[in-house]
Order: sequence, then C-alpha cells, then structure tokens
Amino acid sequence: MAAPAVEATAATALRSVILRARKAAERVGRDPERVRVVAVSKTKPVSLIRQIYDAGHRCFGENYVQEFIDKAPQLPEDIEWHFVGHLQSNKAKTLLAGVPNLAMVHGVDGEKVANHLDRAVSSLGRHPLKVLVQVNTSGEASKSGVEPSSVLELARHVNMHCPNLVFSGLMTIGMPDYTSTPENFRTLTNCRAEVCKALGMSEDQFELSMGMSGDFEQAIEMGSTNVRVGSTIFGPRDYSKKST
Repeated sequence: MAAPAVEATAATALRSVILRARKAAERVGRDPERVRVVAVSKTKPVSLIRQIYDAGHRCFGENYVQEFIDKAPQLPEDIEWHFVGHLQSNKAKTLLAGVPNLAMVHGVDGEKVANHLDRAVSSLGRHPLKVLVQVNTSGEASKSGVEPSSVLELARHVNMHCPNLVFSGLMTIGMPDYTSTPENFRTLTNCRAEVCKALGMSEDQFELSMGMSGDFEQAIEMGSTNVRVGSTIFGPRDYSKKST
C-alpha cells in the first residue's frame, strides 16, 4: 500500500499536469477538452491508483498485460482504461477478457495483432474496441511500430478488415532523451494528414497519442489528443515489480 504522503503528492501532481495540459492547449487555440491525460500507472499499487481516482481522474493506462489484468478488477468499473504497451498477439484475448472496461489499445503495430484483437472482441461479444496504429517515428530498431511509409496500409487493413475494431488514430513513442521530439511529432502529424485524406476521415476527430512526462506540453501544442503521463504523476518506477 502506498504511504499517505505519496498519495497526497500524486493527487497534487495530477492537478498540476492537468492544468499544464489545459494551458498548453489554450496557447495554440485548441479546446482543452479534446486533450486526454492518460495517467500511466504501471508498477504502481492499486491503493495509489485509487487515490488518483478519488481525486476525480478516470483515465488510466497500463503497459503489461499480467499486471493489468491483476489490478483492473480491484478498481472501479467506470475507469477508462488504455493499454499503452507493446501487445503480443497471443495475449490479445487475455487482455480483453481480463479488462472488460478497456477503452483503447494504443499500440497496434501489425496486421497479426489487429486480427487477434478483432477476433477476441467478436468472441467475447463486447462492444467494438478503439485502436491506434503505432508508428516508429524515431527509426530506432528497438522500438515497435510500423514505418511511416507503411502506416496507411495498416490503417486501411484495420479500417476495412477488422469490423470489431474502430480505427481511431495514431500513436508514437519519441526518443528517450527527447532530443528529436519535434521531428517525431511532426512525422506523426504528417502521417495523420495522409491517412485522413486517404480514408476520408476528419483530422478534427482523429486521435494522436504522443507525449509523455518530459514532453507532453509540446506534444499538445503540436496536436496530441492523448498524453501518456506516468512518473510526473506517480513518481519514479519500481521495475522490480514489472510483469509482462
């Protein structure tokens, strides 16, 4: 269980992040209500997530399937859960069965995982699942995601061949030291323009998941609708508790 002082600090940090996100949107004339702060709670205890929930927040993200399905049933059903990690195809049904209130998967990086998610949604009889296609905008071999040149092909596959998925937008993870952040974000917005034009989608209704603790304000200024903020809210991670 998290100590009361840690919980109070996290609630205060959450309020600060939400205020900073609103101001970033307002600086560029965007509607702050179009920006979703996903509080990424990986490796954090249920008691700490509950404290953030009690402070009024409802949107949370997890990275690891086993940890996710262990924690989600212990928390209120009105949480809007986002899966923001790399999803292996063979864990798609486990994830969906374990988290009935999963709202969105941010990291669809190939047709295989899209197909597995589509079949899992169908077999479980749940409502269609929103998904984002992950784009490797930094060109790092260690990163998941399709190359920018292949985004349209995967987006089209999800849109046309996965009737139980709702293709909702794109996601990226920038360089870990944030040195190429503007270029990464610009690449994703360029991909958005290409996909929207080809699929006849409105950019105003298109989701972009980009920006984390170190660069979420810049991401919002460049068009992000989902910022994935973890350590700035919850404090440093304890990866000894990591489960896949």
